Amino acid sequence: MKFKLPFNKQQQQLVQEAPKENLVRVAHATDHFIQSIKNATNHPADLIVKSLPPNLTVIYIDNLVDDQTLNHDIIANLQNNPKETPEDIEISLSVPEVNESSLLRETVESMVNGSVVIHVDGYTKVLLVDIATRESRALSAPENESQVIGTQVGFNESLSTNISLIRRYIVSPELCNEKLKIGRRTNTSVSILYMSGIASDQMVNTLRQRLSDLDVDQLLDSAVLAEMIDDNSLSVFPQMLMTERPDRLCDALLDGKVGVLVDGSSMAIVCPQAFTEFFQSQEDQNLRWQIATFLRLLRLAAFFISVYLTPFYVAAVTFHYEVIPQAFLVPLSESRALVPFPPIFEALLLEFIIELLREAGARLPTKIGQTIGIVGGIVIGTAAVQAGITSNILLIIIALSALASFTSPSYMMGNVIRLIRFPIIILAGFWGFYGIMLAFCFILIHLIRQTSLGAPYMSPFYPPRMKEIRDSIIRMPVPLTAKRPALTRPKDENKFEPQPVKPEKS
Repeated sequence: MKFKLPFNKQQQQLVQEAPKENLVRVAHATDHFIQSIKNATNHPADLIVKSLPPNLTVIYIDNLVDDQTLNHDIIANLQNNPKETPEDIEISLSVPEVNESSLLRETVESMVNGSVVIHVDGYTKVLLVDIATRESRALSAPENESQVIGTQVGFNESLSTNISLIRRYIVSPELCNEKLKIGRRTNTSVSILYMSGIASDQMVNTLRQRLSDLDVDQLLDSAVLAEMIDDNSLSVFPQMLMTERPDRLCDALLDGKVGVLVDGSSMAIVCPQAFTEFFQSQEDQNLRWQIATFLRLLRLAAFFISVYLTPFYVAAVTFHYEVIPQAFLVPLSESRALVPFPPIFEALLLEFIIELLREAGARLPTKIGQTIGIVGGIVIGTAAVQAGITSNILLIIIALSALASFTSPSYMMGNVIRLIRFPIIILAGFWGFYGIMLAFCFILIHLIRQTSLGAPYMSPFYPPRMKEIRDSIIRMPVPLTAKRPALTRPKDENKFEPQPVKPEKS
């Protein structure tokens, strides 16, 4: 794959001559035209060629077109009402989308996308009738972002279906949908969604430029596209949100963000995204603000527990016994009396076993995976303690850290939490609390330097915006959320006229 970098600088447009094969025109003779189509498509077995009187040829790829529309609206029409010119045929067809083309490459690309090609002998242009059949699975509840209160429908792999879901939520002419093709061989359709009256023009242009600059062979999923257009693709932290919920994408669009949908993928890309927003769930908007605030604080606390609890134990047991309360020293010493390994090796071993169980459970069928995770954890944990491989206290800490990592609403951020624990444990095993502080400072500096579509990743903490800090951690009452976040630099900053909340007097 070839990427054009950097994305954030205006590149000089190079005027290049179009390849000769792009300018090959449609042959006027039927035999030559059919042969050129077969050569361009490498003689596929599912290429169907039908000759109709008086001088028509219909070419299409089987299983890509709607058979009922083909037989009733095209072939039957042409047989019952013979026409001799492309203009007359176009008028007679009762199909919504009929285009003309005189270029062979354009004709082939349209055909492999589900169009029927109609060629008239003696003419150097063809008719392209789009009757593509778009098979897709039925809409279902999101699997990775389930919630109790709120809508229970998620995206599927059909781009047109996903866009219709968005338009069902946002019934406004301001909703813009720009389409482009990415991938020289896959020709994957990609849609850029934004609200023209809210989204920043600079932000939309930046994203559009990044997508246009991509020079890749294939594009099969939105997660791959997100990595291609990240501000820093070498960072382990995700800079763009992946969501399968249409309501979450709509909420982001109305905040001035930009969404990207990829045909064939059930995940949407949302950008720009701040670090704290990865710990916010769409269900927070549907709960009372006190409960939603508690859940947000719980997720943030779980992040620090998952990342730093095990390293803290390793550092305390290895170097800093003085920080352990005296009442716990005896039980801790007894639990480690039969363990022959140092704390760092013991912790890494258990973390590795937990990751093995988690990965095995994810790859197996659902019911078997759940059984493997529960039974495997109990059996291996009990056997490890009885065999003296690990202490029961560390086993509890590892289990608590693993449990805390599941609280992140974002699967991408959950994977980050799983990964960064290992180097922090190693630093804690070699340098104790100094190693933990070194890791903390490194991560903090890295996050401060990060950007998401040019916007600061640690907003609103850096640069500090005091009015927005409270809403990033606390889910403020709806009457107090009249302003859109400054992260997106929206054209219209106000969602509604702010109304002060006045408590009722008893």
